[in-house]
Amino acid sequence: MSYNQLDLNKTYLITGAAGFIGYFLSKKLLEQGCTVIGIDNVNDYYDVKLKHTRLEQLKPYDKFTFLKIDISDKEALTNAFKDYKPEIVVNLAAQAGVRYSIENPSVYMQSNIIGFYNILEACRHYPVDHLIYASSSSVYGSNKKVPFEESDFVDHPVSLYAATKKSNELMAHTYSHLYKIPATGLRFFTVYGPLGRPDMAYFGFANKYFADEPIQIYNNGDFQNDLYRDFTYIDDIVEGIERLLPNPSIEEDNVSHKVFNIGNNNPEKLMVFIETLEKCLSNALGREVIFEKVFEPIKPGDVPATYASTELLQNAVGFKPETSIEEGLQKFSDWYVKYYARK
Repeated sequence: MSYNQLDLNKTYLITGAAGFIGYFLSKKLLEQGCTVIGIDNVNDYYDVKLKHTRLEQLKPYDKFTFLKIDISDKEALTNAFKDYKPEIVVNLAAQAGVRYSIENPSVYMQSNIIGFYNILEACRHYPVDHLIYASSSSVYGSNKKVPFEESDFVDHPVSLYAATKKSNELMAHTYSHLYKIPATGLRFFTVYGPLGRPDMAYFGFANKYFADEPIQIYNNGDFQNDLYRDFTYIDDIVEGIERLLPNPSIEEDNVSHKVFNIGNNNPEKLMVFIETLEKCLSNALGREVIFEKVFEPIKPGDVPATYASTELLQNAVGFKPETSIEEGLQKFSDWYVKYYARK
């Protein structure tokens, strides 16, 4: 299998650079000597201290430039493209979260629809070699056929967040067709790891434990039919993106646009994930950790299972995520205990 290697001479523009995936991707590229333009609006959807921590770790790199821009600000975004002329664009900026999209839908339209439209327009007027953008496993909705394959029917999203991500795929396909923009969408499957998003369940479980509060588990207490999730460690996500950066899809039917799953291809029961997190926090602290658990009904917008078929990605760039939840959650737990100085 042959595919192009990363080009260190190109300029990489990464939106959402203060975010979880954006930070780790920026860091990986900078470590190899790439020029990275990081864009983020540093919003307060979750603790901004964590976002500033990530940015502080990127600022020492000479080839890193940070621009505080909201991608829904078309003029500011267009000026960034005009000034820096990136060859590769990775759009990771988005309003995340399935449940929050039910509470505050307007921010999803602003960031995920208007913002992404602005990205596409910028790539149209300042042509790029490759646009990679974040989609989500949530587009599969309540699909009962597993593993989820990229060719599956995905026209029945069960949350507004999922609907915006499906819209992004359609928009990217159209712009690729009309304006020859090489574009790749990535359907991420439950990404976790150190410096992760505090709104994610595993992070919240740790927070609740140290606050002496019970954790809420939204599976109806039904262990026989527990929720399954394809948990994907951050390093695997970054390696998959890195391999795809210099390898836009070959045109099919006059459209250079493709969508890939990027998941662990090894779903775990939610309760197994929780028990593993307890063990990993126990190891990090040197004492036994057991969460107090309260079982609740499944939340609106949640899906019973996520399970990625990763054959397309493996065939394209020879990569399949392999980090086990034991290894990944131990790295998260060690970081968490150190970062928050837990005793």
